[in-house]
Amino acid sequence: MSPTPQERRAARHQLGTGPDAPAARRGPSGGRKKPITVDAIIASAFGIVEAEGYEALTMRRVAAALETGPSSLYAHVVNKEDLDELLIGRLCAEIELPEPDADRWRQQITGVCTQLRDQYLRYPGISRAAFASAPSNLDTLRVGEGMLAILLAGGIAPQTAAWAIDSLMLYVGAYSLEVSLANRRLARSDEEWVVGRDELLRRFAALPDTFPNSKRYAAELTAGTLHDRFDFTLGLMLDGLG
Repeated sequence: MSPTPQERRAARHQLGTGPDAPAARRGPSGGRKKPITVDAIIASAFGIVEAEGYEALTMRRVAAALETGPSSLYAHVVNKEDLDELLIGRLCAEIELPEPDADRWRQQITGVCTQLRDQYLRYPGISRAAFASAPSNLDTLRVGEGMLAILLAGGIAPQTAAWAIDSLMLYVGAYSLEVSLANRRLARSDEEWVVGRDELLRRFAALPDTFPNSKRYAAELTAGTLHDRFDFTLGLMLDGLG
């Protein structure tokens, strides 16, 4: 008996994601079509997210891109949540983890978070796939293991390090999602929602006197690039660890 999708998923988590056995297909005209495999599903999903954003990603949409029906995908992927795990795992597989260094642990953690941010930003909104799920993909767990090793090498208590990793992952995901949403609006020329700094300063200046601090420190509230804020916030979070 062939393994069930759930058994295939369990095997991936034990052994790592690898190509499953491809089955030859023929198109409507009789020509050979690309086989349905886990790798083909992942590649098609990334293509959809890159072109249309994560909100456009559905099992039905992936099936259409592969010129098949959704039921064909379920022989390889359990459901949309399983696909999400595979996508995040594939991005995490690209992250280089340094050998933990007690003297450089802050820079090393910042470097890992920056790599994760850059992977998320390649595909608009894809960090949503990492929210509200306990990671079980080996490639994703590898990043958590590497971050834990860095923090422990830096003398951070195990419980503090464990919670810090969760907070850092959440921040990187939320930051990446916000940037992706802003970029999508800019691409649509949605000027009603995306405004420049000069317009923000004008709006702060027009606030009533019940907002004295917002008016007085408008320049500070609107200063810096998004990446400046990313680095600053990471610094604050790491300062809290010791």
